[in-house]
Amino acid sequence: MAIPGLKRLDHIGFTVPDLEEATRFLVDVLGCEFLYSLGPFRGDDDWMRDHLNVHPRAEVRENRFFRCGDQAVFEVFDYAAPDRRDVPPKNSDVGGHHVALYVDDLDEAVAYLRDRGVQVLAGPTSSRGPAEGNRWIYFLAPWGMQFELVSYPHGKAFDRLRQQGPATA
Repeated sequence: MAIPGLKRLDHIGFTVPDLEEATRFLVDVLGCEFLYSLGPFRGDDDWMRDHLNVHPRAEVRENRFFRCGDQAVFEVFDYAAPDRRDVPPKNSDVGGHHVALYVDDLDEAVAYLRDRGVQVLAGPTSSRGPAEGNRWIYFLAPWGMQFELVSYPHGKAFDRLRQQGPATA
């Protein structure tokens, strides 16, 4: 059973400490297209808590939408909140996350990021098992959020095995 009518991922939202810095990174480095912005949003009642699960006096100063590639849409928030934390979670923390972007040529993409001063972590790493054929590497946005580049131009082992279908006797 699935959510009735579920079609696809629509967008990914995340909060940044500096919306201008994030815009420069997303547009000038990653090549995302700025779409539009909204805000500010705030409430004098419990609307923010009840609808967004944030402090009742939190304010969305502005949120901007970006398209990255031909399908990913990022909704990027600039929040002010009395209980805001400024340290992004690690992947190992509850709520930890990363955004993975597919590229055709991983080595070329990594060189591009390094040439622009982006902090790229160790690798690339070649996956094994069902993900064999996939190469990946993590990099950090200026505010510390984790991104990943992935590439599997010839597919992953999982996909190849699935396409072959069940073995016959």
